Amino acid sequence: MSLNHAIRRQANSLRLRGLLAFGARAHALALTHRLLAADASNTHALATRVHLLMELGQAQAALADLTQLVRLVPQQATAWFNLGFVQESLGQLDEATRSLVRATELDPAMDRAWYGLGLCHIRCAQWDEALRALERGTELQPLSPHAWYQLARVHLERGRITEAQRILVHLRGFEPKVADQLERDTGLWAASA
Repeated sequence: MSLNHAIRRQANSLRLRGLLAFGARAHALALTHRLLAADASNTHALATRVHLLMELGQAQAALADLTQLVRLVPQQATAWFNLGFVQESLGQLDEATRSLVRATELDPAMDRAWYGLGLCHIRCAQWDEALRALERGTELQPLSPHAWYQLARVHLERGRITEAQRILVHLRGFEPKVADQLERDTGLWAASA
């Protein structure tokens, strides 16, 4: 890449950030279209367009861009995570699982990828795999109330009521509203934990 090309790319990246900072989403999306028409390998423009398309509810278009993005940066865990997130939102659970596994391979400390992987396994009724993914996610992010909530639900699904009750007590200690929601959704109560 020539120096002039690198300078132009950096200037356009700053323009995109400015448009986004000021809430000019439509202008930012139009700029990403122009930038990608000129240079389909512009990963920043591609990632920005994915974000904007998802905001607009255009998951299929975002999926196409994410597929291109992981081809361009196959070692970027965040790209794989985002691909898995969009695939999961579209109900493509096998594909989402593969993408999220790849994200965790590239960045084993990415707690949100472990959480997403747990959700995919839950949707596929793969309880043992869900348990392992959610446990890893809560190890990495011990104050993630949603991961703890899902972990308790998986324990309940497996008939492990005592484990679920322990999680409820734990949740009550740092996120009482989520603990209340868990009680309402499942009928679980912590008195015997």
